[in-house]
Amino acid sequence: MGVSHQKITTFLMFTGQAEEAMNLYTSVFDQSEIVSIKRYGPNEAGAEGSVLQARFSIHGQEFMCIDSSVEHAFTFTPSISLYVNCETEAEIERVFAQLSQDGQVYMALGAYPFSKKFGWVGDKFGVSWQLNLLGNDKE
Repeated sequence: MGVSHQKITTFLMFTGQAEEAMNLYTSVFDQSEIVSIKRYGPNEAGAEGSVLQARFSIHGQEFMCIDSSVEHAFTFTPSISLYVNCETEAEIERVFAQLSQDGQVYMALGAYPFSKKFGWVGDKFGVSWQLNLLGNDKE
């Protein structure tokens, strides 16, 4: 694994779904891949085989994630989200459909005062995504 040169990396903490989430994200977005996965072994703090630490990339931007080995009373919240500029109508419609499946739609895909095509969803893991069609910003 090479050394990351990205100064700030989004870090996502899951509770047993990190690998499933990475598989979803790398299937939804082009030019994406799982870079590395380190797993908990037997008799370690986390469940054996769960994600101790992993890295994945989407369009050259790296993300990190883990499966938390500690019980906690919080999860993801829509007050922070990943903002994605989509290049085509087909892309925004496909990404919106895939990320909203078994999730929650906060703003339906449509025209808004700030964008001709925009949608906001929470995926089935609770991660929030704002999707904007590039070149359609209203100014």
